Order: sequence, then C-alpha cells, then structure tokens
Amino acid sequence: MSNYTVPGIDENDAKKLIDELQARLTDFNDLHLILKHAHWNVTGPNFIAVHEMIDPQVELVRGFADEVAERVSTLGGSPVGTPAGHIENRTPLTYETNRGSTQDHLAELNKVYTRVIEGVRESRAIAGDLDAITEDILIAQASELEKFQWFVRAHLEDAQGNLPQ
Repeated sequence: MSNYTVPGIDENDAKKLIDELQARLTDFNDLHLILKHAHWNVTGPNFIAVHEMIDPQVELVRGFADEVAERVSTLGGSPVGTPAGHIENRTPLTYETNRGSTQDHLAELNKVYTRVIEGVRESRAIAGDLDAITEDILIAQASELEKFQWFVRAHLEDAQGNLPQ
C-alpha cells in the first residue's frame, strides 16, 4: 500500500476499502471467466438466446473488475489481478457445469450471481460507513448484477413464478 490515500479518508479506512474492493476484483475476474465458460458450453433449446445473452454480461463484468482495480489504486493500494495472486486467502467462485443444457447453466449461474451480489452488498455496506464514492461504485455494480440475475431467473421460473430447487 502507498503512503497516501485520497483526501478525506484516513489510511486505516482506505485499507478496509482496498480489502473489500480486492475481494470484489477477484470475484469479478472469476465471474467473467465463468460466464465465458457457460457461453462456450451451453446447449439445447434456447441455446442462441442464452449464448448471446451472456456475452454483454462478460464485458460488463470485465469493466467492473477494471473499475474496482482503479479505485484500489486511487485509494493507494495495489490491485492484484494475477491468477497466482488470487489463490491465497480466498475461496474461489465455483461452477460445477461443463457442457450442459441452458437450464443447467442458468441454474448454476443463478447460484454464482447470488454469491457475487451478496459480496458486493456486504462491501457496499462497509463502504457506506467510510466513503460515498466507493459506495456509489458498488451500488451501480450491484444494480447491474441484480438485473442480469433477473434475466437468468426469468428463464428459470415456472408459470407461478417459482424457481427450481
């Protein structure tokens, strides 16, 4: 960490923000790889709709990774984006489906999105007490992630609005 941060934030608060943002960076890097994996391996009815629905989300999530990494740097930290740097002290996002149906992939993506959104919301709560700018970034990202999860869930739900267990 640098010996400075942005004006108005003390170094201890900056460190807390950097740690939260690093966790989100790691999740976003995992998520965009998972999304590409699903994009390449989805099969069956609604293939093209799901295949094409995923690519814009990949680009959006890659942008989120860049945005949080740049905020880490702005706060005086050093974002870690290398695969080796992401191995220590974390539980990676998991994705159990390889080649599979659209429903299988969407059900798995729904689980992944729940975990990512929960993490973003937890980080937003911490940032809310420390820095409105970081909080604002996380609010905007949560909004987009939640919207995409809605797209996923719309494919999964039955006529009564229930998701499969």
